[in-house]
Amino acid sequence: MYKLLKTEGRAKRGEFHTPHGVIQTPVFMNVGTSAAIKGALSSVDLKKLKCQVELSNTYHLHLRPGDEVVKKLGGLHKFMVWDKPILTDSGGFQVFSLTSLRKIKEEGVYFSSHIDGRKIFMGPEESMRIQSNLASTIAMAFDECTPYPAAKEYIKDSVDRTSRWLERCILKLNELNDMEDTINKKQMLFGINQGGTFEDIRIDHAKRISEFDLSGYAIGGLAVGETHAEMYRILDAVVPYLPQNKPTYLMGVGTPENILESVERGVDFFDCVLPARNGRHAHVYTNKGKLNLLNAKYEIDDTPISDECGCETCQNYTKAYIRHLFKAKEMLAMRLCVIHNLYFFNNLMEEIRQSLDNGCFTEYKRKRLEGFKEK
Repeated sequence: MYKLLKTEGRAKRGEFHTPHGVIQTPVFMNVGTSAAIKGALSSVDLKKLKCQVELSNTYHLHLRPGDEVVKKLGGLHKFMVWDKPILTDSGGFQVFSLTSLRKIKEEGVYFSSHIDGRKIFMGPEESMRIQSNLASTIAMAFDECTPYPAAKEYIKDSVDRTSRWLERCILKLNELNDMEDTINKKQMLFGINQGGTFEDIRIDHAKRISEFDLSGYAIGGLAVGETHAEMYRILDAVVPYLPQNKPTYLMGVGTPENILESVERGVDFFDCVLPARNGRHAHVYTNKGKLNLLNAKYEIDDTPISDECGCETCQNYTKAYIRHLFKAKEMLAMRLCVIHNLYFFNNLMEEIRQSLDNGCFTEYKRKRLEGFKEK
């Protein structure tokens, strides 16, 4: 259940009550694709980093170790030792990124595993069954993430099919939640809005999926090549047509700037691989923009990544030391930077929530965006 606590313009401050605890929104979900954060972070680390929700990948876990294996081991929460909410994506984005390896039909998608080439089929029912086996808190509906750019006629046909797939997802998940051996019988379902950069298709689809009483609604198919201005234009157009009394989730976004702009437009769930991926390549976030710790100027810099940061890395280590670790190809380098970046993102969300609580989000956003340009 989603409880809307406050609004400032279109920006929302809420609480989302789930079988695995309450999520304070707006929230950034930390991406653990294969039930682990890349960069050698554990679920114990995530709790220290203020993580509220972990996101895992249906496609990857289906291939390895196999969702049946995870079910036998008690579900994803028990498997990865995490007792807070988990969202699993439907596998749609990964399947559709395998352009040369897949074939889309009405019943679902036939594709080849990127690991060993074996033939696999996934449709709405299969995606729901896999996510039910994983026993995540929130399951995502199976959809097609259309490429960018794509012809309007192709996108319209794809969105119509995604709508039909959503109905099949709802029926299947209801059936699975009623089964005796299902681990999480209260698994929630989020539908996904698609439509590329065509406002009319997006709005029509938002109206259609809003008719179903789902636990939440995502906006998919953005951050796939369009400009930031195009993404914000679509958010301006579509968010007003999604239920305000349910969470709105912008999939795969994004940078701190993207998050601030999207919160202002009414989005309250985010996820992105950027903080962990950038951290593994020595790129770290600060209130004054992004730093590349491989730069020579940090060779004898004995200050932390950020004096303002409360993360374990900044409380203990210097830029010079972390740079040395990267040069020496020590795994600790990646770990320290991913710890910092995830803390930065989770802390940013905490500050956004506080600014909404205090009725000063607009001013907070302005100062933050100015700060990012200082470097």
